[in-house]
Amino acid sequence: ATADPVSVLPESLGRGHWCNEHDMIHKRLDIIEEKVIKTVEHLESEVKSLLNIISETTSNIPIAPGTPLIDILDGKY
Repeated sequence: ATADPVSVLPESLGRGHWCNEHDMIHKRLDIIEEKVIKTVEHLESEVKSLLNIISETTSNIPIAPGTPLIDILDGKY
């Protein structure tokens, strides 16, 4: 009779150890994923807040007649 290779191996090399390690890795990845999601949500909130501040600030700046407008995002500066 052919023996099941998994049952022949010691526990440290068998399926039980591999499954436990696999489960542990998935739990760690779930924790990391949760932290990444929370970090991204926090950064999105910060960026929105900064954009609102910039928008409010620039809309309140008086522009003198005849002043040329400069686009700081066009790559020339």
